[in-house]
Amino acid sequence: MKNIDYIDNFEEWQRSFRFFRRIKVRFCETDMFGHLNNTVPFVYFEEVRTEFLKALGFMDQWTNEQSNEIPVVADLKCDFLKQVFFNDELYMYAKVHKIGRSSIDLHYMAKKDNKEIVLVGRGALVQINKHTGKGVPWNDEMRQKLQHSQSVSFV
Repeated sequence: MKNIDYIDNFEEWQRSFRFFRRIKVRFCETDMFGHLNNTVPFVYFEEVRTEFLKALGFMDQWTNEQSNEIPVVADLKCDFLKQVFFNDELYMYAKVHKIGRSSIDLHYMAKKDNKEIVLVGRGALVQINKHTGKGVPWNDEMRQKLQHSQSVSFV
C-alpha cells in the first residue's frame, strides 16, 4: 500500500470508519480517458462530510439564521490509490481523526463496491464566527458528539 503521511497503521485506520454514504460515479464526473476527474473526490468529500455533520446535529445549528458560527474547510488533501470509472459505485466514508479547540481533522476513504480502497483523504474543518472570522471553540455538547462519533456505528 502507498505510504500516506497522515495514516500510521493503514489496516487499523480503515477499520475505524463508522459513517458512509454510497455514491455512483456519473458520466459528467469523468475525463476524456474515462477516469474520475481529479477534482471530483473533493465534491464527494463535501457530500459525505455534510451528511456526517448532519447526523451529528451540527448542520441544523450552523444553518440556523440566529447562529453566529459556521464551519469552514481550512485544507483538503486526496491520495488516489486505484482508478475509478463511470458507473462505479463508491462507498464514501468520513470520520473524525483528531479534535482541536475549534477544529477537527476529518479523514475520508472511498471503497469501490465497498471492497477495494480507491482513494483516501483528509482535511481540517474549523468552526468560526461568521462576523469576525475567528475560531470558536467547540462547546461541551459538540465536543462530546465529536468524541462519541469515533466509536459509535452509524450504519
